[in-house]
Amino acid sequence: MERPWEKENAFERARIKKLAASLSDAELNLPLSAGWTIAVALVHLAFWDLRAAVITRNWKQNGIKTMPSIDVDPVNDALVPISLAIPPRAAANLAFTAADEIDNELEQSPDTFIKTVEALGEPYRLYRSKHRKMHLDEIIAVLKAGGKTINL
Repeated sequence: MERPWEKENAFERARIKKLAASLSDAELNLPLSAGWTIAVALVHLAFWDLRAAVITRNWKQNGIKTMPSIDVDPVNDALVPISLAIPPRAAANLAFTAADEIDNELEQSPDTFIKTVEALGEPYRLYRSKHRKMHLDEIIAVLKAGGKTINL
């Protein structure tokens, strides 16, 4: 079975790692929008990847079920003050660790499991890369606008 999402997830996970390694704590604290900093965006990515890992493990143990809807915007807003309390370097490391966790969980999943997840019609369950790319591209744009050279 082809798994194109594995390569895309690995690529964006590597970008997180490179970004985390290339930024100082001061740069991780640079503002984005809506009260977010770069570190907050990385905690945000970590949260959603960890949530996906928990769901995936639960599905493997108990069977795949549709998930109740979640109020994404209020959850994201509630995470901002929590994220700001996390030291910037820990936030950066958490983003990579969380990405690694869900990617490994998916990569180790049998084809039958993956086919059932695909049948849900929710590509983000497998393509964790799309969410990562969106936020990493925003971070890189802010850094470049500030004069930092980024090669990711």
